[in-house]
Amino acid sequence: MLLLDNAAKESRLKKERDAKKAKLRAAKEHKKLGVLGRRQDTARGMGLWGFDESQAQFALFLPLHHLWLGYMSELLHLPQPGGAPRALSGAAIHPKLLKADFHGSIISVHQTKNTAILGISGIVIHETEATFKVVTKENRLKVLPKQNSIFTFAVPVQSILPATHDTDSPLPLPSPEANEELKTVLDGPHALLQLHGNQFCFRAADRAGRKFKAKESIEL
Repeated sequence: MLLLDNAAKESRLKKERDAKKAKLRAAKEHKKLGVLGRRQDTARGMGLWGFDESQAQFALFLPLHHLWLGYMSELLHLPQPGGAPRALSGAAIHPKLLKADFHGSIISVHQTKNTAILGISGIVIHETEATFKVVTKENRLKVLPKQNSIFTFAVPVQSILPATHDTDSPLPLPSPEANEELKTVLDGPHALLQLHGNQFCFRAADRAGRKFKAKESIEL
């Protein structure tokens, strides 16, 4: 009887040794990144939100803003252009806006205790519980804390959707060729509303199912 080595067993042990070596190499590379690099590397590994600042181009996010205008047109049941003008009723639109998605909207810092961000305006590309991340017309990514800030944002007063649009159909997307011709909500008839950041410190997903109670406005 010949006692031969188990080739399959050797292969398994070799794989375990290689995996251990690869893990040690990855740990060494992770250590070389420094504190900030390790934090960013961990965020990528956990699937957290990340953004390449070279992509912070206002024109690049105009289609997202145009999609948000269509979303507002459908959510607020806005009238068609040329039809009878209809004033937006605060009692009717406020509950809807509280639970609306603001990704793609244009917001501006109206009042704040942090004077460094006063007057900054841009398209919202990411909302967290405590911040709005916007891309400005100067092609800069800015992080705007909600706490101790009052924002203004505009909603259209006329629908940008065709009269034949069905609410069961997806919102129409602008063609890539039309990106440079897309206008913002500020270029047409619009209504300005204020948003108190201290009362808005919730994620978009949390607001959708939350019951809000009317409270007095908190002055800064």
